Formats: sequence, C-alpha cells, structure tokens
Amino acid sequence: METRSQWGTRAGFILAAVGSAVGLGNIWRFPAVAYENGGGAFFIPYLFALLTAGIPILIMEFTMGHKYKGSAPLTFKRMNKKSEFVGWWAVAVSFVISTYYAVIIAWAMSYSVFSFNLNWGSDTEGFLFNEYLNLSVDPGQTGSFVPGVLIPLILVWVVVLGILFKGVKKGIEIANRIFIPALVIIFLIIVIRAITLPGAIDGLQAFFAPDFSKILQPDVWVAAYGQIFFSLSIAFAIMITYSSYLPKKSDITGNAFITGFGNSSFELLAGIGVFSVLGFMASQSGVAVDEVVAGGVGLAFVVFPAIINEFPGLNGLFGFLFFASLVLAGLTSLMSITETYVAGLVDKFKISRTKAVLFGGGTAAVISLLFATQGGLFFLDAADYFINQFGVAMLGLVEVVLIAWILREVKSLQLHANEISDIRLGSWWSFSLKFITPIVLGYMMFGLFKQNILKEFATDNGNYEGYPDMFITFGGWAVAAGALVAGIIMATIKWKSSSQVNEESETREAK
Repeated sequence: METRSQWGTRAGFILAAVGSAVGLGNIWRFPAVAYENGGGAFFIPYLFALLTAGIPILIMEFTMGHKYKGSAPLTFKRMNKKSEFVGWWAVAVSFVISTYYAVIIAWAMSYSVFSFNLNWGSDTEGFLFNEYLNLSVDPGQTGSFVPGVLIPLILVWVVVLGILFKGVKKGIEIANRIFIPALVIIFLIIVIRAITLPGAIDGLQAFFAPDFSKILQPDVWVAAYGQIFFSLSIAFAIMITYSSYLPKKSDITGNAFITGFGNSSFELLAGIGVFSVLGFMASQSGVAVDEVVAGGVGLAFVVFPAIINEFPGLNGLFGFLFFASLVLAGLTSLMSITETYVAGLVDKFKISRTKAVLFGGGTAAVISLLFATQGGLFFLDAADYFINQFGVAMLGLVEVVLIAWILREVKSLQLHANEISDIRLGSWWSFSLKFITPIVLGYMMFGLFKQNILKEFATDNGNYEGYPDMFITFGGWAVAAGALVAGIIMATIKWKSSSQVNEESETREAK
C-alpha cells in the first residue's frame, strides 16, 4: 500500500500554510482596503471576520484534509461521492489563478533588476504600460511575446516546478523554511527604513486614524470578510491539500490560529510599511496622503517606483528589497496553488508525482504564456477579476453550505478536531460555519452579481473596466464558468485504483 507524503515537522507545515496565505494581496491589497474602510476602525470588523469566518474555515479545511487524507477532490469524494465536483472545481480555480499569478511574479523579478539603475525613469506609469509590458493592442488581441516578461516567467516556472518535483518534505517544506524567514527579514528592513522617512508619521496617522462612523456601514463589514477570505487561501483547495500531509497526531485548531494570526500580522506589517512610504511621497509632493493612496498593480509597479525615485539614499537597494519581497511572497503562494492540481492528478489517476508535475504544472506554464504577450495585461485583468469574484467567493459559499447544511459534516469534523487538538472547538465554531459565514458570503455574491449584471445592461459598454462584450464574455465570464464545468467533467471520470496500476505495470513488464 502506497503511503502518503508527510511534512517533516509541525513548523514545516505552519510555514508552508503561512507561505500560501501570505501573498501579493497582503502587500498591495490590504493597506488600501483598510484605509478606505475606516482606517484604524476597520480592524474591528476585520478581527471579527477573522474569528467568525477566516479561522473557522481554516479549521474546517485543515480537519477535512487531515481526516480524509486526500487532495481536495478525493476529500470531497470520501465525504460524499456526489460532492467530488466541488473539489475539482476548487482545483480548476487554482489552476486558472496559477497561470496568471506566475506572470505577476515575473514582473516583480524584472523590477527587482530595474531597481538598481532605476530603469523605469521618471514616468513610471508610461514605463510599465508602454515600454515594459508593451501594451499596444486592443483587449482580446495577443500581439507578439514581450521578452522582458517571457524570460522571467520561464524562470518562475523552472523554480516552482523544480521545488514541486522534490516533493512535500524535501521540496515545499525546505523552500518555505528558506523563503518565509527571508521574506519577513526583508520586509522588516523595508518597514524600519520606511518609518524613518520624512512624512512617514503622516502616512501612519492616515492609516491608523479611526473613522468609527464607517463601521456602521454594511459594505465595510463585507470588505472585511472579503479581505480575510481572499488573503487566507481558503476555498482554493490549498489548505485541504496541505493538511492531508499532516501526521496522525496534529494540533489542527492550534495550527489554524497560528496561520490565521500569522497572515494578519504580516498584513498589518505591510500596512505600516506601505503607508509610511505613501506619507513620504505625499510630503515630497506637497499633497495630502489620500491623494497618493493606491492599491493593486498600480501601487506596486507605478506608485512604488515613483517613490523609490525620491528616496534620500540607497534607492536601488530599497527598490530591490521591495520587489524581492513580492517575488518571495508570490513564489510561496504559487507553490501551494500548483500543488493542489498536482495532488489531485496523483490521487485520481495514480500517476507518479513527476508525471503530475510535468503534466499539470507544464500545462499551466504553457497557458501562462498568453499573459506574456502584448495584450497579456487585458487577459490577466479580466481573468483575475472574474475567477476571484465568481470563482473563489462562489466556491467558498458552496463549500460552506454543502458541509454545514447538506452533508451536515460540522459535528463529525468538530469531533475529529477535538480528539487531536489542544484548543477544543465549541458552539462558536459551528455557529460561525452554519450561519455567519454563509450569510455574509451570500450577501457578497448577491451584491457582485447585481453590480455586474446592472453594469452590463446599463450602457452599451458597461462591462467591467469598459471592456468589449465579446472579450468580457470569453475572457471573464467563460473563465469563471469554465472552472465549474471542468470540475463537473473531471468528477465524471472514473478513479484509477492502485490495483489497476499494479496490473498494468505487471503487464508491461511481461511484454
């Protein structure tokens, strides 16, 4: 009987789980979301969301993976044969995300090199879109490959797939033992330097100043739950997969609390660093902090290079450290995302890990080349928006409702976790999963569908970002729907048993 891979140590698992949770969104999404939703007051709904959705779902997924000892598809199949498609749906969502996530890491790699000579010049926005990405085609057109993106993209996949070839203990665990401490050290250096800059206090005051009137608004609470949900790598099939490699005796609830608070601590650290630097930029420009606040790609690849230009010394080093932190955060997350479909293929088809990495990871790498073309940014933007909003969020809602209300597995999972964990689960956990999380996620999904459908019918060109109908249909809606369809198709394929693999191997040897 084939034994399942295992983590070497508890610390190895926790570092891998934290590495998956800590990604690009912690650095460029959280600070802006917190600022826009009440500043210091936002931490009240944020902490509430962490304790009533983030950690409860983490515990649920850790327990599922540990109890059923399988990838997401195998775990859902063992819970109930009819629910297998949910596991494959999660794997398909992860697959899509991995294809474009790798490209953003490639950008960060390029910019870490550009930092030394400040190659982006004074017009950082023009440099990104016109010179680096060479965005010279219309949405839906690919144009030619952009060498400056293509070469680091290939390097990203070589590193990630090389680590996955080594396996769980010798590959993923060792890589996270190196990458996560390095990321924390680098970011601490960035924060220490940032808070000593002129104007940093103004930035921090803007970030932490509480606007308590905003926490009475429903949208602020939805934003808090959304941030927790998207930053913890839940409903990606990741945490189920990672916890399936845990040994029999594992403190599941303790691991979930460490992972949840570890991720939130890094988000807070990122907020301090980002707003210290934004305060410096505001003071240099003679404007208020709210005029320089940005998030996402614009913050990382437009605003930060402009800030680095104004640094009073060691510009190149600071720039390199910032973009190196993006690379490290991105690599640890990409490893975990890719592992979901590698594990799914190994479990379903009983193929070797090497074949699964070559086929799954290789296919994702080839598809990711689309985003290294002149029109790649448009494809990336549409895919990212729709797969996150209508893939991850919808999947999370389905997963929680399925387990809490349809399969009624909450009590069984609670008993399993309590048997082996130091922190026992009580009514808080089951109430959160049965009521709070489904209501909030349901409200989020209703709002998203309403917003996007109204946009589509409000004007002739009312799509997301004003993209053409044909492009948004095939580059956005079809991507999100395709993940669900792929999940259903994969669930209809018959599982290959170990005995079948042995028989086929013996037949080949006889021939």
